[in-house]
Amino acid sequence: MLNTLRKSVRWLLLITVLSPLPALAVDPVYTGWFSSVAIKGYDPVAYFTENRPVKGSDKFSYSWNGADWHFSSEDNLEKFKSDPEKYAPQYGGYCAYAVSQGETAPIEPDQFTLVNGKLYLNYNKSINEKWLKDKGSYIEQADKEWPKLVE
Repeated sequence: MLNTLRKSVRWLLLITVLSPLPALAVDPVYTGWFSSVAIKGYDPVAYFTENRPVKGSDKFSYSWNGADWHFSSEDNLEKFKSDPEKYAPQYGGYCAYAVSQGETAPIEPDQFTLVNGKLYLNYNKSINEKWLKDKGSYIEQADKEWPKLVE
């Protein structure tokens, strides 16, 4: 009986110690309601290499951070695999402007901005235009809001 109690206490302590590990949790990636595909199937690497959205293919796909990422070429797939954090959009691919306002919203892949080597996506053209007028402030605010949204 005492041995069983000791084992139970050990397990309880182990669970208690390991349960608050948010640093190991992954941030959510926006994929839409009935999909597992990030950025609506667009190639995240192409934003950096071609400075435009390029539709990816499930022929070149990779599962990362709970989502399926599509690429337009094997080369882009390999680049992403080697450094996904470099190419993945900020805030899990949710609308960057919405995140700056403490909300989440879907995106349109053609409404994007590259700032200091980071990809930001937005909801639509008018939101992206608003975002571009003061992107530095919006990024600063979104960086503060994002951790609250993923808690």
